[in-house]
Amino acid sequence: MAYTLPANITDRPMAVIGGGTLGRRIALMLSLQGAEVRVHDTDLAVATAAIEYIATQRHRAVEELGGSPAVRLAARDNLAEALRDSWLVVEAVLEKLGLKQAIFEDLDQLAAPDAVLASNSSSFSSSEFIGGVSSPERVLNMHFYMPPDVRSVELMSSGHTDPRIIELLMAELPKYALVPHRVRKQSTGFILNRIWAAIKREPLLVVAEGVAEPQDVDALFADLFKSETTPFRFMDKVGLDVVLDIENHYCELAGIENKSAPMLEEYIARGWLGVKTGRGFYNYA
Repeated sequence: MAYTLPANITDRPMAVIGGGTLGRRIALMLSLQGAEVRVHDTDLAVATAAIEYIATQRHRAVEELGGSPAVRLAARDNLAEALRDSWLVVEAVLEKLGLKQAIFEDLDQLAAPDAVLASNSSSFSSSEFIGGVSSPERVLNMHFYMPPDVRSVELMSSGHTDPRIIELLMAELPKYALVPHRVRKQSTGFILNRIWAAIKREPLLVVAEGVAEPQDVDALFADLFKSETTPFRFMDKVGLDVVLDIENHYCELAGIENKSAPMLEEYIARGWLGVKTGRGFYNYA
């Protein structure tokens, strides 16, 4: 049966799978027009914390970016309930290929037949986890950065994605104060992350080798490039566990050793994951 684009999308909910750092920020943006947004996490406490985060941040986001003061949010640990009649589903779980493959099999079975199934993965192409999906034409990458501060979204086909889905999202996402960018060919790391991967690898090695401290690197970066975003501050925002997963994947694809892994693993073992735990390369307590 040929895939049919979702209808009546203004009256249908959206679902975000994963209530962590990015999942809750994605849900915040999708809530700006007053649509029902459901956050699913296998840990209901995480999904509930995501809803609480949105509740505290949404007023400022609406003031700055526009949108409806009305809000309809729900935390769910039951996947079928989270997906019911949703027209858009955004997966935002850990960068583990096996996990994503299993989730997309479930999404394909439980979501509405016309639902768009998108992955926020920053290092895996959606072509890598559609083997168990019966309708691969509705799957794509929809990669967010750190909304609402960074509102760019990269849209990349799996190689099987119905082109009409890309066109639909290019038209719809600006309504949620998001800025879509089309990735015109499958690429590991998409556009900016390929560039960012090269930028962050050397700062990590500089610190791992004892050449400098994170603060030294960030200070030089800020001064030379007049940038408020600096490598180690940004990695702390992303989460060092996520940074390690992404670096491991990139290095595996390139056939090189991840020489910064021992340093990152030591931070993670201490529970220093970045902003979300109060300490990473910097102390936020």
